[in-house]
Amino acid sequence: MKKVIYPLLSLALLPLFSTAQETKITADDLFAKARKVAFDSKDYPQAIRLSKQALLQAPDYTDISIFLGRLYTWSDKIDSARTLFNELDLKDTKDEDFFLAYAALEYWNDRAEKASQLTDKGLGFHPQSQDLLLLKAKINYSANHYEVAENAVHQLLKIDPKNAEARSLAKNIEEYTAKNAIGLTYNFVYFDKQFDNNWHIVGLSYKRATPIGSVIFRTNYANKFAENGVQFEMEAYPRLSKLFYLYVGAAYSNNVGIFAKYRTGVSLYANLPHSFEGEIGYRQLYFSDNIWMYTASVGKYYQNFWFNLRTYLTPGEKNISQSYTGTVRYYTKGANDYFGFSAGTGLSPEENRNNLLDNAQYKLKTFKVGAEYNFSVKQSNLFSISGTYYNQEFRPKEKGNQLDIILGYIRKF
Repeated sequence: MKKVIYPLLSLALLPLFSTAQETKITADDLFAKARKVAFDSKDYPQAIRLSKQALLQAPDYTDISIFLGRLYTWSDKIDSARTLFNELDLKDTKDEDFFLAYAALEYWNDRAEKASQLTDKGLGFHPQSQDLLLLKAKINYSANHYEVAENAVHQLLKIDPKNAEARSLAKNIEEYTAKNAIGLTYNFVYFDKQFDNNWHIVGLSYKRATPIGSVIFRTNYANKFAENGVQFEMEAYPRLSKLFYLYVGAAYSNNVGIFAKYRTGVSLYANLPHSFEGEIGYRQLYFSDNIWMYTASVGKYYQNFWFNLRTYLTPGEKNISQSYTGTVRYYTKGANDYFGFSAGTGLSPEENRNNLLDNAQYKLKTFKVGAEYNFSVKQSNLFSISGTYYNQEFRPKEKGNQLDIILGYIRKF
C-alpha cells in the first residue's frame, strides 16, 4: 500500500514544489526592482533595502555592490558609500562603473585629488572609456588643473567627436589653458552705395589667463569715411563658479564718429545642464548721447554642432529696435576648428559697424548672412576667416549692399 501512496503523494505535491521554485525571487530580480524603485520613484531607502537583500543571496555580485554605493551617495550617506567602495577597491575590482561611481563620490564631496587618482586608475584598465575621460576632465577643471583637463577632453573628442558635453567643456577649459595669446585681425568693409570709401580696421590684442579668468587688452585702428581713428579696449571673463562666469568690457576712443567715445558691457553667462548655455546682459555706447542695448542669448551643443540665438533690444522714444542673429557651427576637431554660418536682422554693437547706430538718418533695416572658418595648427596657432553680406536700408526705400571680410590669427604661448 505504501508503495502506491508515496508515489501518488509525490506526484500530487510536485506542482507545488515547481511553483515555489518558479516564484522564488533571485538576486537579479531584486537588483532590477531596486533600480526601478530608485530611478522611477526616487525611493532610495527602499532601493537600499532591496539591494542589501540581493547581496544576502549573492555577496559577490559586484554590480549590486556598486549600485548600493551609488544609492548611499545619492542619499548623502557618504561614510557608508566610501566604506563600501573602499572594500571593493581592496578586492581589486576593475569594473569601469566602479571607478566612475567611486570617483564621482569623491568629486562631489570636494576631494578632487582622490577623485583624479581613481579616474587615472580606472583609465589604466579602460583607456577608451569616454565616461572616465569626461569625469577626469571635469574633476581637473574644477581643481584648476586646466592642462590635465584639456588633455582628457581632447582625447575624448578624438574617440567621439560628437560628444556635446565634452565639446562644451572644451570651450570653457580653453579660456584657462594658454597663459598668453597675441592676436591680429584685419577687417575690410565694402559698400556699393552707402559710402564712397571702403573701411579698413586692424586690431592687435593681448590675452592673459589668470586664476579667476582671462583678461584681454586690444587696440583697434580704423580708416572710416577716409579718416583715421584709434580705440582702446579691455575685456575680462571672471569665473564666478562652476556654473556662472561674467563678461565685462570697456573701450575708449578720442575719435568720435569713427568709434564710440565710450563703450561698456556686462553679461552673465551660465553653463546649463544638457550642454545648454545662456546669457543676459547689456551694452552701452556713447557718442554724443548714450545708447543702451540689452542682450540675451541661448546656445546648445548637439554632437558636432553648436546652435545659438541672440537678440539685442534698443529702447527708443517711440519703439524698441530689435536685432536677431542665429548661428550654427559645425566642429571638425577641437574647440577652435569649425565651420560657422549665421543669418539675422539689425545691427549689433559688437560689430565694427556700431558707429552707424548713432546716425539717426539710417533706418537700420538690415538683413545679414555670413560664414566663417576657424582652424588650428598644433593647438597654438589659430587662424580664422569670415565673410558677412549685409543688405541695409540706409535711406527711405533705398537699400545698399555691404560686404565684410575678416582675417584673424592668434598665437597662444
